[in-house]
Amino acid sequence: MPNPQNYDVLIIGSGGAGLSLALKLADHSMRIAVLSKFALTAGSTYYAQGGISAVFGADDSIESHIEDTLDAGAGLCDPEIVRLTVTHGKSSIDWLREQGVVFTEEQTESGEIKLHLNKEGGHSHRRIVHTADATGKAVSLSLIERAQEHANIELFEHHNVVELITSPKHAKESEKRIVGAYVLDSKVQQVKTMAARVVVLATGGASKAYLYSTNPQSSTGDGIALAWRAGCRVSNMEFMQFHPTCLYHPQAQSFLISEAVRGEGGKLILPDGSSFMQHFDPREELAPRDIVARAIDHEMKKRGIDCVYLDISHKSEQFIREHFPTIYQQCLEFDIDITKQPIPVVPAAHYTCGGVLTDSYARTDITNLYAIGEVACTGLHGANRMASNSLLECLVFAERASEDILQKIAGILPPPPIPDWDESKVSDSDEEVVVSHNWDELRRFMWDYVGIVRTDKRLSRAMNRVELLKKEIAEYYGNFRVTSDLLELRNLVIAAELIIRCAQQRKESRGLHYTLDYPETDNGRPAQNTVLTPYQAGRS
Repeated sequence: MPNPQNYDVLIIGSGGAGLSLALKLADHSMRIAVLSKFALTAGSTYYAQGGISAVFGADDSIESHIEDTLDAGAGLCDPEIVRLTVTHGKSSIDWLREQGVVFTEEQTESGEIKLHLNKEGGHSHRRIVHTADATGKAVSLSLIERAQEHANIELFEHHNVVELITSPKHAKESEKRIVGAYVLDSKVQQVKTMAARVVVLATGGASKAYLYSTNPQSSTGDGIALAWRAGCRVSNMEFMQFHPTCLYHPQAQSFLISEAVRGEGGKLILPDGSSFMQHFDPREELAPRDIVARAIDHEMKKRGIDCVYLDISHKSEQFIREHFPTIYQQCLEFDIDITKQPIPVVPAAHYTCGGVLTDSYARTDITNLYAIGEVACTGLHGANRMASNSLLECLVFAERASEDILQKIAGILPPPPIPDWDESKVSDSDEEVVVSHNWDELRRFMWDYVGIVRTDKRLSRAMNRVELLKKEIAEYYGNFRVTSDLLELRNLVIAAELIIRCAQQRKESRGLHYTLDYPETDNGRPAQNTVLTPYQAGRS
């Protein structure tokens, strides 16, 4: 019998990217483990409302989708990666339907039943395939159900990775290869060793580095930090996307108001009822997210107001309840009837456009280590992700990674013996308050100094605080047994450092990175991606 902790493929993350890859590999006689830091539904996929972009409309085209994506990306998208991703849109939707995902349909005047398509910011056509306003939930639940049914897939909830494990590829070579991971089972507070021929990071982004975020607690930059400490390059971390419309209410935690609301005619208004987006972009509410978020931020600071409002109440009650049932019910819980009242909204950190640098097959700098989904920087998003391209990227690069893994797996040597995790020199902490205080401090200064609008001085202040926090966290990590909260904090401070360092290197405003010191986009030379290697910022 094989060692129960030995796998062919170890997938870290149970969202759309991770589960899609597991299902694409599972029919090929592999032993696959999928780790979820919390419950299987705790990742960002489950909470995604809008949908998945794909060309289905008769008036739409692949070339139009490519053009829109390149435009939103502000000169930093990789055109080949954009074309690769967009051309797989329809086949990705077809695959999801095969897995049991039911998308919203409509009947045409001729009686034909077809997919209903939404329109969102940056898109020139209706091309957002969706399940009402809870697309991610439908995708997540279907993929989880399929994975639970498959004998070759083992699902581990409440398993948080402590560190990746690498070794020389061969005795005579210095090139590293991945061989597994040390993993904390949070339910029993024990670190186990999980060995694998292939490891895949599908851990999501790092938006929890900010005080206000639309994402669940799992978005703490884990995969980015794990890859960085193992020796991988990261790229474009300065491009943190702030979703323009997060519900503003003291009891509402991280609830997103889908971009589809604006796509269906929702207007952004000030407290006096006047609109303002026409002053910032001719596309008004359907401008790319970076423009809309900056416009809202500008109006809030200029007028000293706590929020702006998103008004869809001019649509019929039936239309609103049919198209946005989740948003309608959620707002109603806070005594906001969106059929009659505007929704108070503020921008919030939403998506990490940069991440672990990968190639077109999701391969990282370390042999047999892959990264897919939001954790990766593939070249698709450039300086600003266009709405609903993210779930598409998850599906396409899960497919690409599966193709490469299937081709190589037979030739990958089994992992060598790996020593157990050593806890002989640490003790249980009696100062957990340090973790919560450091967490709060980190998210506050990132929001204040590295948010929607930046300056050199703000970035410098943030870096000074990061350096102090890193020392405190390293000392704490070295003396006490690991907990899930400590692991998240340790990863998040690294993600914050990488965001700041990338932002400091970019001496222009482009896409999601806007700085008052360099307000213009440098069009005098070719646009450059920001790439950091571990020695540049100091491994931590």
